Amino acid sequence: MATLNIVLVEPQIPQNTGNIARTCAATGARLHLIEPMGFTVDDKKLKRAGLDYWSYLDITYYSGLDDFFARNDGAFYFFTTKGRNTYSDMTYPDQVYLFFGREDAGLPEELLLQHPETCVRLPMRGGLRSLNLSNTVAVGVYEVLRQWGFPQLENRGELAKYHWPDED
Repeated sequence: MATLNIVLVEPQIPQNTGNIARTCAATGARLHLIEPMGFTVDDKKLKRAGLDYWSYLDITYYSGLDDFFARNDGAFYFFTTKGRNTYSDMTYPDQVYLFFGREDAGLPEELLLQHPETCVRLPMRGGLRSLNLSNTVAVGVYEVLRQWGFPQLENRGELAKYHWPDED
């Protein structure tokens, strides 16, 4: 079974991590948090952003990048404004890990230099720093899931008070 893994390297803003946790819970993606973080996991801002979904998370914590790489292997893709490949041009295999860096610094350049072919970016206008971290994660998650055919996700919604015309 394909597994989508989201790796946050030293996240600093609890609301972003809470929103990302909610995306992971809603899509079945596993969340990996690499310390040091700019908050504690009991931060009320973090919990408020993802509170209703916290029990649905598959989450693992690591003391640093070395700890992460010692415990995991698979296909690694690094989302960065410095990437030379477009995220949507990649083919994402099973057991994929999508890496995202600190809100204020991104991923370490030493790490990027070791993986030039899997450093990807979202196209955006020049002169701007970046998109919000939680938005970037959502774009990456849904591109991978789109390529995989949205496995185990509901693809059809229902109205609360009415029925869609084709259901009459």
